[in-house]
Amino acid sequence: VLKVLSHIDSILRSPRAPPLIYRRSKGPVQNYTKENGQECGFEHLPLTIEMWADQLMALKDLHRSLRKLSLELVPWHTADPQDNRESIRVEDLQFVVDAILEEIENKEKNSQTPSLPTLCAIVSHFQKLFDVNSLSGIYPRMNEVYTKLGEMTNAMRNLHELLELDSSAPPTVVVDTVGKLCDIINENVTEQVQQLLGTQDIHSIIKKLEEHECFFPPFQALIQDLLCLLEISNLDDILPTVRSLK
Repeated sequence: VLKVLSHIDSILRSPRAPPLIYRRSKGPVQNYTKENGQECGFEHLPLTIEMWADQLMALKDLHRSLRKLSLELVPWHTADPQDNRESIRVEDLQFVVDAILEEIENKEKNSQTPSLPTLCAIVSHFQKLFDVNSLSGIYPRMNEVYTKLGEMTNAMRNLHELLELDSSAPPTVVVDTVGKLCDIINENVTEQVQQLLGTQDIHSIIKKLEEHECFFPPFQALIQDLLCLLEISNLDDILPTVRSLK
C-alpha cells in the first residue's frame, strides 16, 4: 500500500499534475507515510477522482450534443472519426468546436452568402422560368440553357463580324441590319428577273411563263425523238449529225 501511495504521491507532485489535486490535510485527519518518512495528504483524492469520473462521463454527452450542433451548422463536414470511441478526449470536442467556429467566421467574412430561404426562392424561380417540374431536372436544364446560350453568343459574335457591326450593338440592331440586307437582296432578285424576261410588268411575266409552259413540252419531246433517231445522247451532237446526213 505504501508503494502505491508513494507512486500516487510522485504523480501528484509531478509538474504536469494540476495543483488543486494535491493539498496538505487540515484538521485531525489520518495521514499516510511514505517510505522516506514524508507525510502525504490524500483525504480529498477520492472526491477528486469521483469528480473526474463524472466529468469524463459528461464529456460523452457534451460530444454528442456538439456533433448534433455541427450537423445543423456544417452538415457537409464528414463524420468525426472519433464518434465510435468509447472514451472521448478534450481534443475531440475542440475539433468539433473549431469546425463550427471556422464556419461562423467564414459566414461573417462573406456577408453575401444567401440564406436558405433565398436559395429555395432562386431554385423555385428557375423552375418556373425554364419549365422544370422536379429538382432532379434542374441540372440537366441548366446544362441545356448553358449550351444554348453559348451557341447564341457565338452566332451573335459571327453576325457582328459579318455585318461589320460594333461588338456592343444590341440584338435588335443585328436583326434590323439583317432585315435591310434581305430587302436589298429581294429587290436585286426582282430586278434580275425583270431584266432576264425583258419586262417590267408582272402580267407580262405571267404571260411569258404560260408561253413557256406551252412551248417547252413539245420541244422537249422533239429533242428526245431526235436523240433516239440519231442514236446520240448529247444535244451538241444533233447539228453535226444532221449535217453529216445531208
